[in-house]
Amino acid sequence: QQEKEDLQGKLKLREHLSLTAGKSEATPAPSKNIDLEMKQLQSKLKKSNTEITKQSTTIKSLKEQVREKEERIRELQAKFSRLERDLTMKRHLIEDLRSHLKANEVNEKTLNETLESLERKVVKALAEDKKTSIDSLKQRLNVAAKEKSQYEQMYHKAKDELKTKDLRLTKLESKVTEAECGMIELETATSRQLHGLARQSAQALETLRKELLLTSDKVEEFKTFVKTLTRGLHDSVQELRAKIKVAKKMGEMKACKKDLSQEYLQLAASILNVSTTDIYEILQEGDDEETAKMKMGFEKDEEWLQHIQKLLEAQ
Repeated sequence: QQEKEDLQGKLKLREHLSLTAGKSEATPAPSKNIDLEMKQLQSKLKKSNTEITKQSTTIKSLKEQVREKEERIRELQAKFSRLERDLTMKRHLIEDLRSHLKANEVNEKTLNETLESLERKVVKALAEDKKTSIDSLKQRLNVAAKEKSQYEQMYHKAKDELKTKDLRLTKLESKVTEAECGMIELETATSRQLHGLARQSAQALETLRKELLLTSDKVEEFKTFVKTLTRGLHDSVQELRAKIKVAKKMGEMKACKKDLSQEYLQLAASILNVSTTDIYEILQEGDDEETAKMKMGFEKDEEWLQHIQKLLEAQ
């Protein structure tokens, strides 16, 4: 601003000099040097104006920064005061905690003493419990050993029965193979006979038809025979079961067992697909089990009848 004022003073002085020079001279002819100086001074003035504007903007920004820093300082001071308050509170808390810690240490000592006494008592009680438990375990072990021997005996019995059943199975398999071989031989023989019969006359065909009719009649007779036989077996088994039930209820089970023939028992065993010993065990069980097994036997008998019916109806 001072430079600006100096320049403006100089300009005014130059203008004044030029005016005085123009008045003194007759013809107004301003000198070139004065014009150049004027231009230079004007350019300097412009530069100074721009610098002044820049400086004013920088001053404004600096003032803003100063204001922000003052606000920051106020915030920091408030924070500092809050931290001081927190610090004092924490000190008080630490002192309280120390007092609590001392009290807890005292309590811990008393608790440790009580725990030691309790541990001693518990150890004594556990020792007594262990003795009683060992005695009970020994008794259980003896019982388990007895049960083991019983189960081993049962296992050996079952093994023997399995062996006998395996032998039966092998015999049955050999019979089945023999039957299959016989069937194959029959098929071959019949095929040869059919080839031979195909070459014969119509009379042979008629005789064959008659034979076929006779065989179909025989098949029907066989079917009726099988049906009546199975029905009779079914009825006899049911009667037998009813007799056994009545004999059990009247307390004459032993006499009934003596009266029962081996044929009936074998028949019942073959129908139920079990051994004769199993039938004796079934007869010796309670009423509820007996009724349940009777029902199961009836159901098995019905299934057996249906199976035979299906076999008869099959091709």
